[in-house]
Amino acid sequence: MKEATVQLPRQMSTLAAEVDLTYYYIFWLSVVLFVAIIGTSVVFLIKYRASKNPQATPPGHHDILELFWTFAPIILLIPMFHYGFKGYVKAMVAPAGSIEVRVKGKQWAWDFYYPGQSEPVPGELVVPIGQPMKMVMSSEDVLHSFFIPEFRVKRDLVPGMYTSLWFEATEITSTLGADGKLSGEPLDLFCTEYCGLSHSLMLATVHIVSVEDYKRYIEGLDRVPNIAPELWGKQLYEKNGCNACHSVDGTALVGPTFKGAFGRLEHFEDGTSVNIDENYIRESILRPQAKIVKGYTNATMPPFVLNDAKLDAVIAYIKSLK
Repeated sequence: MKEATVQLPRQMSTLAAEVDLTYYYIFWLSVVLFVAIIGTSVVFLIKYRASKNPQATPPGHHDILELFWTFAPIILLIPMFHYGFKGYVKAMVAPAGSIEVRVKGKQWAWDFYYPGQSEPVPGELVVPIGQPMKMVMSSEDVLHSFFIPEFRVKRDLVPGMYTSLWFEATEITSTLGADGKLSGEPLDLFCTEYCGLSHSLMLATVHIVSVEDYKRYIEGLDRVPNIAPELWGKQLYEKNGCNACHSVDGTALVGPTFKGAFGRLEHFEDGTSVNIDENYIRESILRPQAKIVKGYTNATMPPFVLNDAKLDAVIAYIKSLK
């Protein structure tokens, strides 16, 4: 059984220390200011309480004091902004080489798709110690929110788009037995966005294991097909006839080329533009007419019905086309 604590949860990721530093700075600053303001108010209430024969006093002001209480808060806010913004930027950008896990939230469960896997593992997230993990997340129905207290990470899952976060675990909680079963004291994963009647039951377990155990765990999962995602994406690109309209070598065809597409600034007929990312590719496959690329008004692409695993594979393939 886990020990009950009155402090913050244990720091079990590389992001946790910076988050806690910012939190404690704000907390203790608030305590000091609360005591100072209430204490001063009590002193003034006693010292300047109304007498039976009050005498009017002329109004006045103190320039130095007024300047002090106007600008002094800036000195206190600068470190708050610095630590908060620094931690935010670090938490938003996953390190190169991070392992990507697809996360799907739905009423009222979590599904996890590991690299190379087309079938989900429900309710159980397994991560290796000392390895950055990027969660690429989507919702099947309503708003959900992915939260692991010990990692100090939290992000909403929005229907119709991808969101992401990353973390790197620093302590092992579980081991993988010879029978392929996990044992130990896993962490809890919560949904922190009210999502309906059984919101409080939308839980999952997080196992932090050694690198060797993680490799054995992944090898034990069903992998369909048993090839790299970008290679499967190439097969889907050819199988679904995408090569008839979209080249991968820069050649001009009916539709825009996929070569170097990921991250490219794309301009549309309505005057808007966007940097091509996972959300745009997903939308373009499922709703091709939502955004028409400038110069391609005559191209009519039908919508494709692909599950998340196949969408991820196609996205991985397009990412690989430099």
